Amino acid sequence: MGKIVAIGGGTYDKNILIHKKIVALTGKPNPKALYIPTASGENENNINKFKKVYGEKLKCQTDVLYLLKIIPSIKQLSEKILSADLIYVGGGNTLMMMKRWRFLGVDKLLKTAYQKGIVLSGISAGSICWFESGHSDSMSFYHPNNWNYINVHGIGLIKGIHCPHFNGETMGIKRKSNFSNFMKKHSAMGIAIDNHCAIAFIDDKFKVISLKKDSHAYRVYREKDKVYNIQIPEGKNYIPVSSLYMI
Repeated sequence: MGKIVAIGGGTYDKNILIHKKIVALTGKPNPKALYIPTASGENENNINKFKKVYGEKLKCQTDVLYLLKIIPSIKQLSEKILSADLIYVGGGNTLMMMKRWRFLGVDKLLKTAYQKGIVLSGISAGSICWFESGHSDSMSFYHPNNWNYINVHGIGLIKGIHCPHFNGETMGIKRKSNFSNFMKKHSAMGIAIDNHCAIAFIDDKFKVISLKKDSHAYRVYREKDKVYNIQIPEGKNYIPVSSLYMI
């Protein structure tokens, strides 16, 4: 029933093969693709990039869900979200996005979309949102000179704490080392994804989609006082999600 593609990071053009797989999961030649740009403050440049890739290149019928410039009614939100074939959530300020979604009831509608089999996807903040929580750089938007990564609660469709951009950094603070220290305080499983890499979760199975030799996904967990980063196997076949949470 449920289909989610979580992308660790990277640019639209370099992630085109991942986007093709997202569109293919709808099973339709010209699916309705809804973009939710809340996290970026509804940045028009990002919106135009989405329309170019999903509209012009991948032949989707694109639409945008604005939640900051206007306040849609529950009926309007329901019609847009539940009529889509795929939903793509952009990156940016995860904390602000989740607060806005909960205020408007978007989080509940996205859960309904998941149950209906609508393909859910996104990058960075748009990847964190599907997990129970995520390693977020949201405080850098408020205090650029004095901040640290925080744990932001997501919708909870996927178990664990998610770290996007695992091989990247924000303002000089490397994600990998910070997340390892971060996980010393948590008993949950961490699911980390590099830039140009994604994990497709289909029902109770998953598969890693890597576009570069040095881009991978990892299980990150604490055992006693030590944190382990274990690369998740990559292959053509989907394997049980339950294997992600075995220690």
